[in-house]
Amino acid sequence: MNPVTVAVAAVAALAIVLIAAGIAFSGGSGISARLERYAAGRQDQPKPASTGQGPISDLLAQSQALAQLNKAVEQRDFGANLARELARADLKLKVSEYLAIWAGSTVGLPILFLILSIALPTLGNPLVLLVGAFLGFLLPRFWLGRRKSSRLNAFNKQLPDTITLIANALRAGSSFLQAIELVVRESRPPISLEFGRVIREVNLGLPFEQALENMVRRVRSDDLELMATAISIQHTVGGNLAEILDSIAYTIRERIRIKGEIRTLTAQQRLSGYVVGFLPIGIALFLFIAAPTFLEPMFKNPPGIIGLPAGVIILAFGGFMMFIGFMAIRRIVDIEV
Repeated sequence: MNPVTVAVAAVAALAIVLIAAGIAFSGGSGISARLERYAAGRQDQPKPASTGQGPISDLLAQSQALAQLNKAVEQRDFGANLARELARADLKLKVSEYLAIWAGSTVGLPILFLILSIALPTLGNPLVLLVGAFLGFLLPRFWLGRRKSSRLNAFNKQLPDTITLIANALRAGSSFLQAIELVVRESRPPISLEFGRVIREVNLGLPFEQALENMVRRVRSDDLELMATAISIQHTVGGNLAEILDSIAYTIRERIRIKGEIRTLTAQQRLSGYVVGFLPIGIALFLFIAAPTFLEPMFKNPPGIIGLPAGVIILAFGGFMMFIGFMAIRRIVDIEV
């Protein structure tokens, strides 16, 4: 059998085993997680023929095997945590569907490289296939992280106006729950979705403070945590909540303004970090594809160091130093406000 085919099959099998092991060795989810999913409006009903997310999502939704896998996975802590991550990213995917995409990406990228190796023989190299499998393994997590980050930024940008709206509603004589219902009606996602979830949890019988704490745990926003803490203290000791919320809204606006100024002032340094970290890797990949024989002397032994080719040791040391430089620049420009 072709060694390249064996390498690809081994990588695919390893990826599937790792995902299955993560599911198998995690504990069961509790009642609170199931209640949280119910409060989010999730129902155990079959999906319609079309989900509106595209043909791939429709195919996943119609798979009975994935439906059974999803039922088993969501009973585990691993599945509950992953479902919460998908909710934070506002992805209309079940846990099993995301795992299927994850496994497909891990296996599919090396297969794509094999197909492209007909035109570019370098892509058929086992080392390139391993790199492709590694990138395929990371891509779904990167995609999920980017979606979570963009949704959190959108939430934080809308939060000051939302707090001002709540304060004005309280001054007009509305109760706090009525003010939140006004936010749900007048605001845009993701603010309206998260506050609507608070209303649903309260209607299910959960104490208001607990519902607010659940929203803070889902969103993980420092500004929202500040607002929730102030509201909880006010409910305990009393006071003018409208004035407190106005002060919080002003503080959040100033923080957003200062963060924007810091981001502008450190833009060049952040770009320098990306250049230090990724430009040498990009050049090496380009040379590996455009001139495969150019880097061959780096992998010859002798000369050798501790039994390995000297070029491999040099490349590994250079990659480690680039990583250290990239992380150092990131820490320097990461200024907390």
